[in-house]
Amino acid sequence: MGIAKRDEGSKVNSNINVTPMVDVMLVLLIIFMVVTPMLQKGASVDMAKADNPIAMQDADKEDAVIVAVQRDGAIYLGNDRITMDQITNKVKDKLERKADKKVYVRADAHAKYGVVVDVVDNVRSAGVDQLGLLTEQNKSTTPPPPPSDATKKKTEPTT
Repeated sequence: MGIAKRDEGSKVNSNINVTPMVDVMLVLLIIFMVVTPMLQKGASVDMAKADNPIAMQDADKEDAVIVAVQRDGAIYLGNDRITMDQITNKVKDKLERKADKKVYVRADAHAKYGVVVDVVDNVRSAGVDQLGLLTEQNKSTTPPPPPSDATKKKTEPTT
């Protein structure tokens, strides 16, 4: 009776097969490309751009009350389209369940000024403690240069 030699080590493939990983990454990329546009909260508006906006992280929260004013004058509270007459009552209803009475207004940069003022006035009449006007960061190519020492020095009058 002879000893059986097992030669299993010669059958092992040490190469990494990346095809399944590429397939999974491609599927994830497609899913993210489809889902990302849906993540925007509320109506889409082209907000005004500012050089030094104040960051308002609370506006990104799930329970934030956001009123959007589009270019054509359409008004949205979250994802629901409302009229100017409904703003005060709808905002009051949303704020009764919240401890902090903050409302954020996202107005289109080309919306009529009078419509935005009316929206802000109606939101204020709903008993809002703080009102935030949301803007986007202005994408400048180069930051302004810091003041040099030559501009800081005062010149003495000559006599």
